[in-house]
Amino acid sequence: MIGQITGIIVNKLAPDVLVDVQGVGYEVLVSLGTFFDLPEIGAGVTLHTHFVVRDDAQLLFGFSSLQERILFRTLIKVNGVGPKMALGILSGMTAGEFAHAIRNDDVATLVRLPGVGKKTAERLVIEMRDRVDDIDTTANDSAEIAIKQPDIQKEAESALIALGYKPQDAAKMISKVETDEITSAEQLIRGALKSMVAK
Repeated sequence: MIGQITGIIVNKLAPDVLVDVQGVGYEVLVSLGTFFDLPEIGAGVTLHTHFVVRDDAQLLFGFSSLQERILFRTLIKVNGVGPKMALGILSGMTAGEFAHAIRNDDVATLVRLPGVGKKTAERLVIEMRDRVDDIDTTANDSAEIAIKQPDIQKEAESALIALGYKPQDAAKMISKVETDEITSAEQLIRGALKSMVAK
């Protein structure tokens, strides 16, 4: 089990990050919350990790905090929720927003997340209800609303598609938060995801 890695960021394009650990490059899948916390390319980083071995792939998931990894590991214990769906849930809302949706039986909010249908959302509410008390809900990311530059828009759409949103849905999410104040794809993605949770 690979529980943590420390190295230099070689490349990052949400949700993928390439970390050089003493000459070995680790491809790590991260949530957008962790992605936004990452330093610039060339800087050092430490990620708490969860290693998944499947018949067709070996996947390394990374988290900026232990709390996020705990929630990830709790989510993948829910029937029908795999690692990539769990990553999409963590990318689509903060731990606090997720806990709020669970406590309030808010299936409508959960089904807006990529890959989460009504049955899965209902299962999450039932199985996670007794577990959300262990989730740190103090973190409430403030999302800045997004964009104008075509390259930023394209990068943001690609990140949303990689997380499981359909291309047409990703484009719609981004168009809803268009503004002149956006300076990065990260701000645009934050705004798009925030608009989905706030519906």
